Amino acid sequence: MSEILLQGKGVETFYGKIQALKGIDFEVRKGEIATVIGANGAGKSTLMMTICGTPRARAGTIVLDGKDITQMPTHEIVHLGIAQSPEGRRIFPRMSVFENLQMGATVDKLRHFDEDLAKVFALFPRLEERRNQRAGTLSGGEQQMLAIGRALMARPRLLLLDEPSLGLAPIIVKQIFAAIKKLNQEEGLTVLLVEQNAFHALRLAHRAYVMVNGKIAMSGTGAELLKSPEVRAAYLEGGH
Repeated sequence: MSEILLQGKGVETFYGKIQALKGIDFEVRKGEIATVIGANGAGKSTLMMTICGTPRARAGTIVLDGKDITQMPTHEIVHLGIAQSPEGRRIFPRMSVFENLQMGATVDKLRHFDEDLAKVFALFPRLEERRNQRAGTLSGGEQQMLAIGRALMARPRLLLLDEPSLGLAPIIVKQIFAAIKKLNQEEGLTVLLVEQNAFHALRLAHRAYVMVNGKIAMSGTGAELLKSPEVRAAYLEGGH
């Protein structure tokens, strides 16, 4: 088995007095795709944000490649090699596609800019066609491609993807998931994916977790959870 890149133990996160994460344990191994599925409000996005240090875990530890990042400021965590494509994309709408990608590359101080830009354009040719267009005028699918591309420009060791299929047409969802698979298989990129589309996510994942009310309710390989009667009943439309 490959070694652990990211590990959380007993992680608890609060918003004021409301506890969002209730002592969860998880791990992501180098070179794998791990996914977290669950209903709205289960705590999936909070987990992503806690890994990045906003909000901070109030208890437990988060360790990246042997280094405790639990209390680190977000900018330091980013420089250790974690990049996030957040829920809702959060691109810079007034900037062009090209400028958004430049912003992603600032973490790497633009050292490999041309090479990385070429890779992003090869992965998402639509972005090359739109390179001078304002990001706010792109379609939802194009904005999602841009959010992922911007994260990739930081040359991450671990890519966090928060709900990449949210609100997108099925054909675009397939393209996004194909791109994630390609990044993992061809570049060896480690990915932690939070996703409501359980079917696509579990088919892609080497490791999978089901979150319910701020706790990990089940874990296993993606294939194991796809076959699980409980998962099928709860997340795969009654098993169809």
